Amino acid sequence: MTQVIVLNGGSSSGKSGIARCLQAVLPEPWLSLSVDTLVDALPATKSVIQFAADGDVSVGTEFRQLEEAWMAGVAAMVRAGARIIVDDVFLGGTASQQRWQKALDGLDVLWVGVRCDSEVAAGREIARGDRVTGMAASQSDAVHHGVVYDVEVDTTHTESLVCARTIAARV
Repeated sequence: MTQVIVLNGGSSSGKSGIARCLQAVLPEPWLSLSVDTLVDALPATKSVIQFAADGDVSVGTEFRQLEEAWMAGVAAMVRAGARIIVDDVFLGGTASQQRWQKALDGLDVLWVGVRCDSEVAAGREIARGDRVTGMAASQSDAVHHGVVYDVEVDTTHTESLVCARTIAARV
């Protein structure tokens, strides 16, 4: 039985909307945790993560250490009985997935690719107003390089609820 659903997609691809819809359509309660929560929890005074004017995101050793601890915490919650939806952006493609695989070793994980046309994601990014312009376009394809999925959805023309139902059918 699936214990963890990992949603990977670029900024503004629709992961958070899908996560909320999954919580509504799955019969059991699921927690939704986003990499945005980790980023928001980082100290504002440190340069643990940097956002360039063109939307490029840079992380260093300090971020990786905190990310590893966060992933271990998510895995501990699952091992304690919680079902969790993870909303993440695999900036490192395969390497990012491998970090999650290590943390979630022994757990039943459903890997989900959330795709969205870069222009559509860029439009959502502008409408959101809370992202550095350019993140959506630069991440749209890059986050999927080398990543292996159990299921993929595309939010370019498909609503979050329809995507969530597709994913839920695999849980």
